[in-house]
Amino acid sequence: MINLFRLEKLQSKKLKYALIAIFILFVVVGTVLLNYYRDIFSSNIDLGEKKEFFIQIPSGSDMQDVLHLFEESNCVSDLSSLEWVMNKKKYGESIKSGRYRLESGASNNDLVNILRSGSQAPINLTFNNTRTLEEFAGKIGRQIEADSVSILNFLQDEANLKRYGFKSQTVIGLFIPNSYQVYWNMSPKAFTDRMYKEYVKFWNVDRMKKARELNLTPIEVSTLASIVDEETVKNDEKARVAGVYVNRLRRGIKLDADPTLKFAWGDFSMRRVLNKHKRIKSPYNTYKNAGLPPGPIRQASVTGLNSVLDCEKHKYIYFCASPKFNGYHVFARSLREHNKNASKYQRALNVQRIFK
Repeated sequence: MINLFRLEKLQSKKLKYALIAIFILFVVVGTVLLNYYRDIFSSNIDLGEKKEFFIQIPSGSDMQDVLHLFEESNCVSDLSSLEWVMNKKKYGESIKSGRYRLESGASNNDLVNILRSGSQAPINLTFNNTRTLEEFAGKIGRQIEADSVSILNFLQDEANLKRYGFKSQTVIGLFIPNSYQVYWNMSPKAFTDRMYKEYVKFWNVDRMKKARELNLTPIEVSTLASIVDEETVKNDEKARVAGVYVNRLRRGIKLDADPTLKFAWGDFSMRRVLNKHKRIKSPYNTYKNAGLPPGPIRQASVTGLNSVLDCEKHKYIYFCASPKFNGYHVFARSLREHNKNASKYQRALNVQRIFK
């Protein structure tokens, strides 16, 4: 005869064990899911007191390279969980180089999504006051991924320059000094393409009209502006100096510009130009050659460019440095007047014992 009480007790015990098993399963599954959630969605970026951090992923990097960058940055709390999420989202199959902005409190999911999307944070690239193409390439190479050698090689290749309408002697004039937002991982070509767009934007209808009125091309304006920039650091004097050179060009008088001699000699530190310096055989020697030199002798400033385009209208043909050594110049309409001014300056140089 079946013992109903015993059967009910047995069934109750089985139900109890089943409920316990279900509870344990829920706990295990819940724990696993919670860990998954934490690995994926919990904060894993800790920047301390900093509000943001930028990481730069070089071109050609693999996932281990990227993980190594994060390890070195000390901004990831749990590197293994980041690697796990990267694998789950197949980040290693499509790594996009660039500069990325990280915010404190971001999750692995947020981070990997940013890296996969290629949503870079631009940099503010700045350049000015540059004399040579080598110096310019070095300045740019310190701000973007491309190194100075690759930038310089691109800018010295005549085949590359032809598409922009420049030559190696004139290409420094392509780059208008300013601050630009660009992407860190841009190639030398991408950088030059962007700067060419800025160059075209700078040479708007108004500036092109002014250049034509002076009977100068934009490159010739850049060349003359580069001489003006070397002649005077005083912005309030540049339009007057530019006016002297425009007058000389119009009258067919050689420019006799000392900065072009310094460029020809490769010595911008020269403080006193002597007759022996004027004898150098160079297309940049404006004491021997009429007209403008083959190209800019430095990167012209925006102030210098505008000073040429808006040059002062006067009758001065000559100028020399002020004997007061105040950075300004004295101007003359005749050679006789100029020689008097030049003699005063030469005497001042002798007093200061500046002989070269």
